[in-house]
Amino acid sequence: MKVEIDKTKKELVVRLPLQEPAPSKSGKSLVVASTNGNVQTSALVDGKPVTIGLNAYIRP
Repeated sequence: MKVEIDKTKKELVVRLPLQEPAPSKSGKSLVVASTNGNVQTSALVDGKPVTIGLNAYIRP
């Protein structure tokens, strides 16, 4: 995962590789990208690391 902060645009940019769609734990959706829980990144805001938890999914 790659995380960047663009202070001029005030944007947080996250790049996460896509995976083959796989059933979520509940089975209600297909996960196409995930951090698999909360992950501390190297991006800093006010000198503190940003933590991200991200799931990208599609409905079957």
